[in-house]
Amino acid sequence: MSLLGVEDHLVDAEVRDRAVGHFRSAGIALPTFAELADPALIAPEVTASLAGVGPDDGDPRNLFRIHWYNDASRTGLAAVPEHVVLPKELTGVDARIVVALGDRFPMIRAHKVLAAYSCLVPRIVTGRFDPTTQRAVWPSTGNYCRGGVAISRILGCRGVAVLPEGMSRERFGWLSRWVASQDDIVTTPGTESNVREIYERCDELALDPTNVIINQFAEFGNHLGHWLCTGRAFGAVFEHLRASDPELRLRAFVSASGSSGTLGAGDHLKEEYGAAVVAVEALECPTMLRNGFGAHNIQGIGDKHIPLIHHVHNTDVVVAVTDRATDQLSVLLSEPAGLAYLADRCGVPEATLAALPSFGLSSICNVLAAVKLAKHLDLGPEDVVMTVATDGAAMYDSERRRITARDFADGFDEAHAAEVFGRWMLGADTSDLLETTTRDRDRIFDLGYYTWVEQRGVAVEDFVVRRDPAFWEGLHGRIAAWDEMIADFNARTGMSSGRGG
Repeated sequence: MSLLGVEDHLVDAEVRDRAVGHFRSAGIALPTFAELADPALIAPEVTASLAGVGPDDGDPRNLFRIHWYNDASRTGLAAVPEHVVLPKELTGVDARIVVALGDRFPMIRAHKVLAAYSCLVPRIVTGRFDPTTQRAVWPSTGNYCRGGVAISRILGCRGVAVLPEGMSRERFGWLSRWVASQDDIVTTPGTESNVREIYERCDELALDPTNVIINQFAEFGNHLGHWLCTGRAFGAVFEHLRASDPELRLRAFVSASGSSGTLGAGDHLKEEYGAAVVAVEALECPTMLRNGFGAHNIQGIGDKHIPLIHHVHNTDVVVAVTDRATDQLSVLLSEPAGLAYLADRCGVPEATLAALPSFGLSSICNVLAAVKLAKHLDLGPEDVVMTVATDGAAMYDSERRRITARDFADGFDEAHAAEVFGRWMLGADTSDLLETTTRDRDRIFDLGYYTWVEQRGVAVEDFVVRRDPAFWEGLHGRIAAWDEMIADFNARTGMSSGRGG
C-alpha cells in the first residue's frame, strides 16, 4: 500500500534532507502524535512561547495547538477537552448526549486540521514530500482542504484546495485569505456528494509531478491521528463525567462518515469501553444504508462512495439524517426567535444555549443521529452517547440566509421555532437506522471495490486485506514509528527542544 501513507521507514533520504534544511531555516518544530494526544507532554518552553501567538496566526508554533485541549479562547489549555452535555430539554431523550467542540482547534476552527497534519507530516519525515519543490493538493468537500492549506502555509510550502463549487461562501472566503495564490483554489462541479469529480480533477493535477495528492479518503494517517488523538480525548471526557457518576456507561460513538477519519476515534472507544461505532450519512444519499445515491446539503460529509480508511467491519450501526432537518435546525439554533423559544418555552439551560454557536451543519447531523440511536436502543440517564461538533455555525452564515429565504420567507418567528423543534428534534424517530449484521458489513465493504479498485487502481489484495481486524490493529504501531522519526527530524533541524517560530 505504498501510495496510501502507511510507510513507517525512510523512503528517500535526499528528499528528507532537503525538508530538514527547509525546516531548519524556517525554525519549524514538529509536534509528535503523542504530544497532540496529551499536550501535557509538550515542553514547557514551547507552551510558554505560544502566549504571544494568536490561534489564527500563520505561525508554526500553532502546530502545538492542533489538539482537543484548547480552551474557549483557543490560547490556553483546558483540563478536559471542551464539550457540552445536551439536556433532555433539547434532545427529548434521557441519555446523555455528549458533544466535543471542534471549533477550539487553531487556524480553521475545525478538527480537520488534525487530519491534515496526520496525513502530511508522516510523508515529510519519511522523505515522501519535498516542501521545497512540491505542492500539497488537498481534495475535500469541507474543512479538510482548509486544514491542509493552513498546515501547508505554516510549513512553508504551497497548498492547493480542491473542493466543490457549491460549498458555503465562508469556506471560500477563508481560503482566499490563506492560499499563496488564488490559483490554489480549484473548484469542481456540484456540492457535497460530488466526490468523484474531485478525484478526477486531482488526476489532472497529478500529471504535474510537483503536485502531490493527499487524499483524506485514502490516507491512513487520517484514521490513525483520530484513533489516537480524538479517541483519547473522548476517553478523557468520559472519564471526567464518570468521576462524578461512576454508574455511567459509554454506549456509542456517533460520527458522520465524511472521509471516515473521525470514525477512527470510535475504534479506540470500542477497544477501551466497548462503545458501539455509529456511522452517519445523509438520507438524501443513503450509500451505506441502501446502496443509494443523491445530493444533499449536510456540508462536510462527502459521500456516494465508501472511503478506503473506513473500518467497515467495525461499524455497528448506520444512521441516515435528512438535510431538511439540519437545514432548518441550523436556523432554529441561531435565530433570536429560536433561541428564545428554546429558553423560555422548553427550558433549555443558558449554558447549553451558549454552546450552540459551535454547531455547524454536520454537527447538528451528528446530534440528530445520536438522538435517533438513543431512542432506538431505549437508552437511559446513565447511558452516554458521544459525538462531535466538527465546526461551528459561523461557517454557514450564507447557508442560513439561503435556507431562511427559501423556507421562512416572511421571517423566522416563535411559531416556526415550535414547528421546527417539534418536527425535527423531538420528532426524530428510529427510521433510517440499521444495526449492521455481517452481511450488511460485507455489502457496505464491497461497495468500496468500485471506487478503489476499478476507478482508483488500488491493488485488489490491498483492498481485501482491510476486511481483517488484524490489519487495522497492525496500523497502530505506525504512530510510535512516526513519532520516533519526528523526533529524529527535529534533532536534525536543531529544533528538538521545540523552540520554533
